[in-house]
Parts: sequence; structure tokens; C-alpha cells
Amino acid sequence: MSLALMGGGLGPVEPYRGGAPLEKWAQMTSWRLLAVRLPRRWAHSQGVGRKAEAVALAFAADDRPTLIAAAWLHDIGYAAGVRTSGMHQLDGARYLAGLGVPGRVCGLVAHHSGAVSVAAVMGLGPQLAAFSDERGPVRDALWYCDLTTSPDGLPVSFRTRMVELRARRDPNDPVRALTHNGAERAAAVRRTESLLLSARFGQQEETGYGRPAP
Repeated sequence: MSLALMGGGLGPVEPYRGGAPLEKWAQMTSWRLLAVRLPRRWAHSQGVGRKAEAVALAFAADDRPTLIAAAWLHDIGYAAGVRTSGMHQLDGARYLAGLGVPGRVCGLVAHHSGAVSVAAVMGLGPQLAAFSDERGPVRDALWYCDLTTSPDGLPVSFRTRMVELRARRDPNDPVRALTHNGAERAAAVRRTESLLLSARFGQQEETGYGRPAP
């Protein structure tokens, strides 16, 4: 069956052809794949996508669509018709590559939130390595958005999210491997929080807010 026909109950998923803005296509695609059959996953994806839209304002204009699109799409690997290997990061990235999505977005989805650890447990390291893992602020920001959003799409602390992940996942679930690289994920969250703080401080200086009274 064509990838374009594998929808999630809300109509077919169309390939990305570059006509509509990437982030709008990403939001619609995530909705089509998740909203009906995986409503809680859709709620989480909405929370991550909306947070990325806010966080993206701290980035250069060229990076914003990439970050926002990856945020909306990061969990589509759980959807029926997308899930193949059982590793949602890898399955989502493969599906997106087949739809013509830019490689950078596919790589961000493939490696989001410490996927290397899950791939190692599942024996999928070589397959995951087919996707580039960029190491920089945009990657950190995607991890931050995911790791500070609850399964229901609500903002939470990184610590709360990790406690929730351990409690919700079966001990044999490969996703539990995410608890093994906590330092890496915590560092990404801290770097993004620092970046956002610096961006806000810069905006205050430009507008005069926060300056001492004369």
C-alpha cells in the first residue's frame, strides 16, 4: 500500500511536496495519524508542538520550521501503518523519509530524546545510524519540548516526566532504556533552558524592560 494511503482514520496522508509550510503539513499529518486511534499520544504531540512553536522564537528564522515540524511529528512512529520495527523514533523517521520530508527533520525525529539508548537495547543501532544525528541547539530544544510535556500534553518538569516514564513503562519495555541516559537528556534540557533565558534577557534589554529605574 502506498505510504500516502496509510492514514489514521482522518483521511490519507499526503507526501510532502514543499508547497504548504512544512510545520503546517507536519501538524496536519500528526493529526491524521494519531488523533482518532491514539488520542492521548495526539494530546502529547499537541503539547510538544505548541511548546516548540514558542521555543522556536529563540532561534534563527531558518531553524524554526524544522524544530516545529519535528516536534509535531516526533511520535508518529506509534501510529498504525507507521509502526514496523517497534522503535517509534526509527519507524517515524523512515515513514517521513518515504513521504519526502527533509532529511534534517527525519534525523531529529529518529534521534529524539535519547533514541540511541533504545536502539542499542533493541539491536537497531545500525538502522538508526542511517539517519544523521545533529548535535546542537535545535536537537536540544526538541528533546526539551518532549521531556517537559506530560502524556496528556501538559507542561511538567523534566524530573516529573522521568518519574512518570518509569512508572508508566513495563520494566521490559525498551523505552525504559531512556532512563539509562538521564544525564544526556538532562543536559539537553538545561542547555535549552539557558538558551531561552538568554533570549528573554536579550529581549528585555532591547525593549527596556527589566532595566533599573532611572
